[in-house]
Order: sequence, then C-alpha cells, then structure tokens
Amino acid sequence: MNRKLPFHYGWIVVLAGTLGMFVSLGCGRLTLGMLLPSMGRAVGLNYAEMGLISTANFVGYLLAVLLVGRLVARLGLRPTIVAGLALVAASLSAIAAAQGFVSILVLYFLTGLGNGASFVPLMIIISHWFHPRARGRASGFLMIGASVAMIASGLAVPAVNAAFGDAGWRLNWLGFGLSCIVVGALAGLLLRNRPADLGLEPVGSAESAAVSPPSGLGLGRLVAHLGTIYWIFGFVYATYVTFIVTTMVSERAFDEIAAGHFWALLGLISVPSGPVFGAISDRFGRRAAMIAVFTMQGLAYVLVAAALPDPAVLFSIVLFGLGAWAIPPIMAATVSDYMGLERAVRTFAWVTVMMGFGQMMGPAVAGVLAEWQGSFVGGYSLITGLALLAVLLVALLPRLPRSR
Repeated sequence: MNRKLPFHYGWIVVLAGTLGMFVSLGCGRLTLGMLLPSMGRAVGLNYAEMGLISTANFVGYLLAVLLVGRLVARLGLRPTIVAGLALVAASLSAIAAAQGFVSILVLYFLTGLGNGASFVPLMIIISHWFHPRARGRASGFLMIGASVAMIASGLAVPAVNAAFGDAGWRLNWLGFGLSCIVVGALAGLLLRNRPADLGLEPVGSAESAAVSPPSGLGLGRLVAHLGTIYWIFGFVYATYVTFIVTTMVSERAFDEIAAGHFWALLGLISVPSGPVFGAISDRFGRRAAMIAVFTMQGLAYVLVAAALPDPAVLFSIVLFGLGAWAIPPIMAATVSDYMGLERAVRTFAWVTVMMGFGQMMGPAVAGVLAEWQGSFVGGYSLITGLALLAVLLVALLPRLPRSR
C-alpha cells in the first residue's frame, strides 16, 4: 500500500490523527470557551455552573482514561479511537436540543467520555509509527487539529449568534456535532494500528538508536513525577481556555465578535505549537522544551491576572498560543521514550488520569473563586503559581538521552 505513495504511510496516520484531534480535543473540549457566554445568557448559567459544566466534561474524560487501557487491549487502538470520536459527535449534536443546566451537564459529561477514549490512543498510536528521533514532531502535528477547531469556533460562533440570536448557540453545537461526524469518519478510514499491518517499519527506525530508560529513579516515582507535571498542565490550561473569552466579554467589556477574533487568533498562533516544540524536544531534549512552554504560559497567565490595560490580553493570548498544545505530544513522546511501546499505553493513560484530575479541578476552582470574588483574578493568579511550579518539577526530571 505504501509503495504507491511518495511518502511513508506514517504521515497519513498523522493526518488521520490530526483530524481525530479536531473532533476529540478541538470540538469536544475547546469550543466550549466560545460557546459559554451566549449559552450562559440563554440558559441563565452563573459562573459556578459554567465551571461545573466544564468539570463534568473532565469527569467523563477521566473515567474514560481509567478504562482506555483495557479497551485498547480488548478492541485495539483504531476501534477505540473511532468509538470515542463517534460519542463526541453524537453528544455535541444532542446538546443543541438541551433544555437547561442539568441536560447540558449530562451531555457534556458524555462528550468527555468520548474525548478521553479517543485522545490517549490517538497520542500513543503515533509512537508505533515513529521512532523517538521523529516522535515528538509527529505527535505535535496532531495538535493542529485542536487549533483549527479554535479558529473555526472563533469565527463561526459570533457570526451564527449574530445571525440567529438566542437560537445561535444551539445551531453552533449542532454544526460542530455534524462536522465531527464527517471528520471523525474520515479519520477512522485512514487510521492503521501499526506499521506491521502494512508490512512497513516505523519512520526513522533504520537511522535511530534505541533510548534506554534512566537509572537511579524508581519506576513508580518517575511515573508520579510525570503525572504531577501533567496534572498541573491540565489544571492551568483548562482554566485558561474555559474562561478567557468569558473574561474578555464579562470583565473587559469586549463584544462577542471581538472576543471571537481574539479566540481565532489564539487558534491561529497555536497551529505550529505542537510540531515546533515537538521538534525542539527531539533535538534539545524533552525537559528543555517543557520548561520553555511552562515559562511562556506562566507569563501569559500573569498578564491577565494583573490589572493591566486591554493590550495585555492580546500579549497573553500570543504567549499562551505559542506553546498551547506542546505539552501533550511531548509528554506522550517522553512516556514512550522512558517506558517503551509495550508499557506506553497504560503509563500514558495513568499520567493522563492525573491531567484529567487537573482539568476537572481547574475550571471548578476558578469558577467558584470568580463567583466568590466577582472576577477571575484569583483563578489566574493561582494558575500562574502552578505554571512556575511545573518549571521546577520539569527541571528535576532525570535526564533522558536525546533521541538521535
């Protein structure tokens, strides 16, 4: 099959993974930030309820991640991914008919289940197709799908809301759901579990040396260390993407169209974040890349936490976007480097459970703080401190031999 292509089929798998990430993380998670203001007004949601809807998504995500290792062992990577994408598409479409807080909460919980069931195997399937020397860059390309969903929501949501008024948020949910059906089906058709299925070797396997796990640190401690870093990422990124648009609209008096343009700008800037920092991690090491990302994100959070003029919001979005989706592919590559492919799915699932707890806690804590304080300043201050803690924890990771 690959002989008819001018390039390795692994890059087709990357394309399929990018499409899958558009559905799983992009539509299944990141569109919420744009839809919350209009949906909140129409349904009468307060800040705490908005945070709980986001948290319900992450509870579902967490539940799926806890089970995904067994699902992959029984069904395989590709069927698990397809099932997860189908659940995301169906639940997003159903939210269009939701009548209130409880129904939205339940349906978005189901979206989280689909998100978790597809996200972990999407990240790991790349490790089967690419050797460590190219693994970070290839995994990073998947995150472009999430960026495209952000751009689409930033441009489409305000336009649809302006054209259809109070019905706009329902039409937006339905549009994203139907788009996910088409894109998810295409991803499922293109995906393959392993190169051996097509009689191929992984990309770069002939030119790279094997990477040995580090010595001097117990396996359990290493996994806990990685899990704590990933927990912080989940907490801080989920808080920012859930509430940055609401912050602009409710606290900075941006109109929805202007806020949508900022959101689309964030999506556009974030497009190269995965592949660029993935390539940096391949070349200079996983630790160096993660330290750079968490440093930029900490600066992004402090800019919106401080009482600075509105241009600071633009700088915050630029800084966040530059490294927005770099941590997941780097973490997936790091886990595969340390643990090997046989243990990668279960180990990455475990650290992703930790990230799931972070994603679940972040918006809920920030939403309650905002309801109590009347603004999101406390939430942004909290995630600033956590990002700085992540820099320290990454610096303390055992050195991993470079993949070259």
